[in-house]
Amino acid sequence: MKALVCISNVPDTTTKITFTDNNTQFNTNGVQFILNPYDEIALARAIELTEGNGSVTVINVGEANTEPTIRKALAIGATDAVRINAKPHDAWFVAYQIAQYIKANPFDLILTGRESIDYNGSKVAGMLGELLDIPSVSIIKKLEVNGNEATVEREIEGGKEILTIPLPFVAGTAEGVAEPKIPNMRGIMSARIKPLSVIEPVEVKTFSEIIGYETPAPRGQVKLVPASDPAKLVELLHAEARVI
Repeated sequence: MKALVCISNVPDTTTKITFTDNNTQFNTNGVQFILNPYDEIALARAIELTEGNGSVTVINVGEANTEPTIRKALAIGATDAVRINAKPHDAWFVAYQIAQYIKANPFDLILTGRESIDYNGSKVAGMLGELLDIPSVSIIKKLEVNGNEATVEREIEGGKEILTIPLPFVAGTAEGVAEPKIPNMRGIMSARIKPLSVIEPVEVKTFSEIIGYETPAPRGQVKLVPASDPAKLVELLHAEARVI
């Protein structure tokens, strides 16, 4: 089985976010970038499913500064990698670039994380399915492959949904699908020589534009109310917080 895992290069969750150019550009100075955690889950499951009987390719839409993240994916266990040499403008741009690559290089299984932790859009998996005209399912909790079909489980309101889907298809993975893998020394050394192809992007029409970014309003002071005075708490919730 040939699996493709779409990976993102995202800021570490501990990073302090700032903006430049009148709040129109993300300030990357001093930012530590990492492999998107949900993509790590997808990669771990792809490696498990293809172990001894297949290959795992990772693909990233990004400029040269994303290659350390790609090399980490190779160290974890991916067979080879592809970098589409472009700044990822939005989910549509990313999905379109990846879809064109897949059309020329078919795969049995395409995995993404449920979302990237920078924009939290959850869009790429669904867009890929539409662009490739194959099934897609997002936020799956379990994934098993048996022959030419897969069984996935996802949570829905009030219960679980279990689906049987023919290959190929696209899945956005969430927690529970697999445990992220830690690269060992052998993986780190082999990642240096594993194939990493760089291809140029195809032309695609732009449908969105970032006008600006805003940081959340600072938190106000906390008011402590004695447990012996519930009437005061009710008063504050009514008069100040206005939630009741």
